[in-house]
Amino acid sequence: MRPGVLTVGAVRAAALLLGLAALGATLRDGLDQPGNALVFGALVALGELARRGAAPGEREPAPLAAAGALAYALLGESAGSPTSHGVLQTVAVVTAAGLAGSVPRLARGRGPGPDHLARRVLTVGFAALCFQPLHTSGAVARHLGEGPPYALFLGLLLVLTALCDAVLAALLLRARTGFPYGSLLRDELRALLGIGSAVCATGAVMALGVAAAGLWALPVLAVPLLLTQVSYRRYEAVRTVNRQTIASLARATEVAGCTPPGHAHRVAALSAAVGRELGLSGAELTVLEHAALMHDIGQLSLVDPVEGGATALLPAEEQRRIALLGGEVVRRTGVPPAVAVIVERQADPYREQPLPARIVRTVNAYDDLTGVAADAGRGTGVGGGPGAALDALERLRLGTARDHHPDVVEGLARVLARGGAAGMTPVLPG
Repeated sequence: MRPGVLTVGAVRAAALLLGLAALGATLRDGLDQPGNALVFGALVALGELARRGAAPGEREPAPLAAAGALAYALLGESAGSPTSHGVLQTVAVVTAAGLAGSVPRLARGRGPGPDHLARRVLTVGFAALCFQPLHTSGAVARHLGEGPPYALFLGLLLVLTALCDAVLAALLLRARTGFPYGSLLRDELRALLGIGSAVCATGAVMALGVAAAGLWALPVLAVPLLLTQVSYRRYEAVRTVNRQTIASLARATEVAGCTPPGHAHRVAALSAAVGRELGLSGAELTVLEHAALMHDIGQLSLVDPVEGGATALLPAEEQRRIALLGGEVVRRTGVPPAVAVIVERQADPYREQPLPARIVRTVNAYDDLTGVAADAGRGTGVGGGPGAALDALERLRLGTARDHHPDVVEGLARVLARGGAAGMTPVLPG
């Protein structure tokens, strides 16, 4: 069994065992302070229902539910009266409410994935375990009181909880994709500065607000996060439109017959995978993907089309001319200048290129070479498939003296050995 499958299974099993133990203990002992449990459970369920419209892969698609869960885990008082719900009841309420709020979406096949649910259970359990025993024993009241030190203590616990969630998320992604853990963790940590920081801040404010004013403070404190969620969705919608515009521009070369169907999208998907393999993350990957989508757009300026669109087989001077034409076209589209730089430098000697341009050049050459092999072997039973991929990798390795950086070629080989981008056939390294 693959190590990645074991990792995912271990995380899910830990969350399942914790959730079942918490639900069992709560059913046996009954709810402590059921009013608090009911209100916070309703808030978590409402947050899961508000998940509607979340983009696939969104870092925190249910921020209100996450903030409510954290607030309940860090709740020490309610309207001046001490709370005593403890760790297991916290996990039980959050788990039950999260499942209840997910039922309508699960019925339509669009509910939260098991990895997201596992992370929610484990991170809330971590936060409750860090706070509730100290609160119940009176250590927090004796040493911190109710002033700024107490608020700072909650902030510290929220930072630790956010780090725990980021570590878990990166671990699960590493297990599923095989990409370097460091770049995945950096992506998760960067995401904490966005919606993650809003969730943590709202969770702390909710816990402090309920401690001072009671449960009536929750509806008021939930409104800013709901507005933030709406704004974030609109921002994501704008980003989606921008990407669709770039993808449409990339298809112009296919519609004009300059490149084979699907070439730009194959190069973009594989370039993003290689970029991950080599440590790129966040905005760097976005720029790389956009440049890979538009890397052949310079062919639209040619009088005589390149046969088969395979620029990798052209002389270096012609590759350079097409790349410069492409960079000029990209600059006129309003795409960020960094994308145009990669497009126009993709034909430079690799020692003069930035890493994204090296990746686009090598992946484009790989797709061109495998496409040419497939065309040559069509109808003869040879060419294409794993054999063509291995031949292409060998040619790329032979070109590492000038055209292709050795690290990029080996990174591409590792990605292909794992199956490459979605839908590709794994290729054994040659």
